[in-house]
Amino acid sequence: MEDRKIRVAITHGDTNGIGYELIFKTFAEPEMLELCTPIIYGSPKIAAYHRKAMNIQANFSIINRAEDAQDGRVNLLTCFDDDVKVEIGTPTKESGEAALKALDRAMTDFRSQLYDVLVACPVDNTNMSADNYSYKNLKEYSETSIGDGAKGIKIMINETLRIALATDGLAIKDIPANLTEERLVAKIKALHASMQRDFRISNPRIAVLALNPKADGTEENTIIIPAVKRSEEEGINAYGPYAADEFFGHSLYEAFDCVLAMYDDQANIPFTTLMQNDGICYIASLPLVCTAPALSPDFVNAGTGEYDESALRHAI
Repeated sequence: MEDRKIRVAITHGDTNGIGYELIFKTFAEPEMLELCTPIIYGSPKIAAYHRKAMNIQANFSIINRAEDAQDGRVNLLTCFDDDVKVEIGTPTKESGEAALKALDRAMTDFRSQLYDVLVACPVDNTNMSADNYSYKNLKEYSETSIGDGAKGIKIMINETLRIALATDGLAIKDIPANLTEERLVAKIKALHASMQRDFRISNPRIAVLALNPKADGTEENTIIIPAVKRSEEEGINAYGPYAADEFFGHSLYEAFDCVLAMYDDQANIPFTTLMQNDGICYIASLPLVCTAPALSPDFVNAGTGEYDESALRHAI
């Protein structure tokens, strides 16, 4: 086996957001370069602009190929030479395209096994598109790029909670129609496998939340309860369904290794409430190990030089 540090590809995110500030601050700590060899997929010109605008002392080595990355350095891989206008704090078509170009180059290099894991800095989903492709989220993008038919599952993680979604990005009215016993069983199995493989938990306990407030509706009786029972029959420690208000109100999540929520707000609100600048998103069940800080580009505070980089450090 080749004796070298893990190579971490880091895409720069929306170039008018907080990506470069997070990167510069994270690797200002020497121990980060002892942990891994970073390859920043971005633009030296844009990086230099951010460094000057925020008056941050940051050194990086410019490379044109991932193969040229060296240990002990912050390697900045040039994804494009175009002059992109930087308007820190303002989402633009150009800043979204720059974010997508970095992701595209990183995915291309992954297919050639030029790095080990990917960390994606924050993007604005609404302004990322190219060649009739409209970016939805990191999970869908990863599935399309390297999944080979495999379906990923997004797990949001902080120091106290791991929580995944049964449905993602749907209007409330569309959620019941997209909940089926088969889909829930598949999600529970994927979470079980991820807890064992990725987190080294030999016998994980998985909590399944209810869709309805009292956990006694049609969906619970015909879909969720049968899915939990099937999972139990297959040797998985699945429990529920739990009413979300009681589950989080009484801190029942502390007894479980992972939680499966039925829809976005049911997961996002408690996750954000419990997050102490350490939240990340992990895309499980794909060939690529991929994480991202649970942050937006935060255009309001971008460029101030006062952002906490803890989430990116945790993602790495």
